[in-house]
Amino acid sequence: MTRFEETRFARESFAAIAVATRSSLEESLHFGAGVVLGADGAVESEIGDASLVVYPRSCLKPMQADAMVAAGLQVATEQLAVACASHSGEPCHLATVRALLAAADLTEDDLANTVSRPYGAAARAVLRAEGVPPSSLQQNCSGKHAAMLATCRVNGWPIDGYLAVEHPLQQMINAHIELLTSEPVAYIGIDGCGAPTQAFSLRGLARAFGALARGSQVATAMTRHPELVGGTDRDVTDWMRAVPGLVAKEGAAAVMAGALPDGRSFAYKIADATDNARKVVMLEALRLLGVDAATVAANEQIANVAVLGHGQPIGRLVALEWSERR
Repeated sequence: MTRFEETRFARESFAAIAVATRSSLEESLHFGAGVVLGADGAVESEIGDASLVVYPRSCLKPMQADAMVAAGLQVATEQLAVACASHSGEPCHLATVRALLAAADLTEDDLANTVSRPYGAAARAVLRAEGVPPSSLQQNCSGKHAAMLATCRVNGWPIDGYLAVEHPLQQMINAHIELLTSEPVAYIGIDGCGAPTQAFSLRGLARAFGALARGSQVATAMTRHPELVGGTDRDVTDWMRAVPGLVAKEGAAAVMAGALPDGRSFAYKIADATDNARKVVMLEALRLLGVDAATVAANEQIANVAVLGHGQPIGRLVALEWSERR
């Protein structure tokens, strides 16, 4: 079977997951795949094929951070939170990354992630207006890279080449990901920031988040500092503030994963990589996860995506129901 044929087969793994209406008529349909696991790891709900292999992208960051903690990384709680982040590049994010680097006797010059402006529009505008050039520090993955460098320091591994797949750091992270997912990594690619990015099933992704949520240092850091994991007006930050104990992380190309402290977990991907569809599907994932309906209803605006006509809301993008196996 060729790689092209594998991709074609993957199309059959997706099901209708979100629909947009305009003036009461359904206008657009998004497809996706997802799974909800119970505290025992059993599949409770599914849409599409939960065995679909995906690149979780930045959903990997809590798993990578957990691997680094297991390898001896000891940093302040807020620094561990930013290691899990796709941060907006706000002052609090940049200061925390700098502190993480300084604690390991490192500087911004040691970062090898892609040079970029901040992910957050407001932070990006401020730095552009101030004439600050793009940098690796501003890029949303700089916390992860700072933690990777600090982990190399702890273990006596070389700083140079820390992003290479064969580097001891990346080999250790790969093995830890397989431990958390309870399955082998299917592919290793290169992420937008330059780091290796592993691919495995959505079920494995949900399983890993369930394991992390059960009292790991990573879960503690993320739930104590959700503002460092995302930023101002970021849905991942708002949901972790709204739902007690929720550990959640989004990834590029419309992937989302999360879990509650008892290990109930979910993971999903939008087939066409539409981020707005990712946002609204979170409501269905939380409902199936068993989050209190009143809590979800009170915070539904976090996932509100309006369809506009002449600048006014005249429709909505909403999630469709998944099948349940309870």
